[in-house]
Amino acid sequence: MTKSAANSNTAAFIDPLPLARDLIRCPSVTPEDAGALDVLESALTALGFECHRLKFDEPGTASVENLYARLGDSGPNLCFAGHTDVVPVGTGWTVDPFSADVIDDHLYGRGATDMKGAVSCFTAAVARTLQDSGPPNGSISFLITGDEEGPAINGTKKVLDWLAERGEKIDACIVGEPTNPTRLGEMVKIGRRGSLNGQITVHGTQGHAAYPHLADNPINSLLRLLSALTAKPLDDGTETFQPSTLTLTSVDVGNEATNVIPAEARAAFNIRFNDDHSGESLTAWLNEKLSDAANGTDFELDVTISGESFVTPPGPLSDLVSQAVTEVTGETPELSTSGGTSDARFIRSVCPVCEFGMVGLTMHKTDERVAIADLKNLAKIYHLILSRFFTA
Repeated sequence: MTKSAANSNTAAFIDPLPLARDLIRCPSVTPEDAGALDVLESALTALGFECHRLKFDEPGTASVENLYARLGDSGPNLCFAGHTDVVPVGTGWTVDPFSADVIDDHLYGRGATDMKGAVSCFTAAVARTLQDSGPPNGSISFLITGDEEGPAINGTKKVLDWLAERGEKIDACIVGEPTNPTRLGEMVKIGRRGSLNGQITVHGTQGHAAYPHLADNPINSLLRLLSALTAKPLDDGTETFQPSTLTLTSVDVGNEATNVIPAEARAAFNIRFNDDHSGESLTAWLNEKLSDAANGTDFELDVTISGESFVTPPGPLSDLVSQAVTEVTGETPELSTSGGTSDARFIRSVCPVCEFGMVGLTMHKTDERVAIADLKNLAKIYHLILSRFFTA
């Protein structure tokens, strides 16, 4: 695509607001796409991208739509990764969560912050780049999934496998997750803690509460096991990560009677762990701790590892992002590894990755919204990153 041809297609996308509103109006609650990827594909096709719609599924899982789009066929390839799926709206909204209303200079709607706003801003940044200088000396790509807010089985990971099978390389990646706690420019994520979910089931013997000696109360045993896990902190943190945490998320016996000792008790917990640990080492630690505390108690432990901890050491990519953030916002962003998991945990295995996006105050909340000024400034930041990445 020539520069003149590029300019003729960019005007409609330089302002990120219209595209953000169109995306929000698609009720794409995981795993439903609801037309969101059609909206984005139309915009990227107009900008000259070659688009691939990729649908993946596995037995027992929902089928998920994904989009990989690329402009250019040479390296380096700078990829923007994100998602168009959103969490359920919940209750208590003061506006229609999918009407994309603009009120008091804020765009309201599910996904405004997490992360349809950022997807629109990167699209706007590409449009501005094409208008200013034409196609890049390399490639720009989008890796957009509809499975980030769900189990993350049929999304980014499978798209990366598809790219590997094609021999297609990503050289660097920016993930548009909302990274800023209170104001745009505060924080760039260069890593994430790992996440492990566990469930303990203790088996006892049901009986009458008046005759506890004739029963085996699993609640007492479960409390003993949980005390063993929570007695001491997992660690004191590392050079690049805060301390690991073990958080109890549920204790349940399903008992509707007041005079019955239940036959079974369950507890669930989540561990967010730093680079002192791995999913495998924590699973071994859990089994050892619980076995030592069991004293013959009949229990089961089920573990699911959502992702390992990782960090992209500060370097050219984080420097580029930080400099762009400072130039637009005046802030010097913290390079952080805090927060939950994201699809960066998959991408980090193929290239350096940084995360930078919106302010996260209202993500997943009622009346999710983003300031129009932040939309415009995020697009400016992404534009600076694009313009400098290919001239470095």
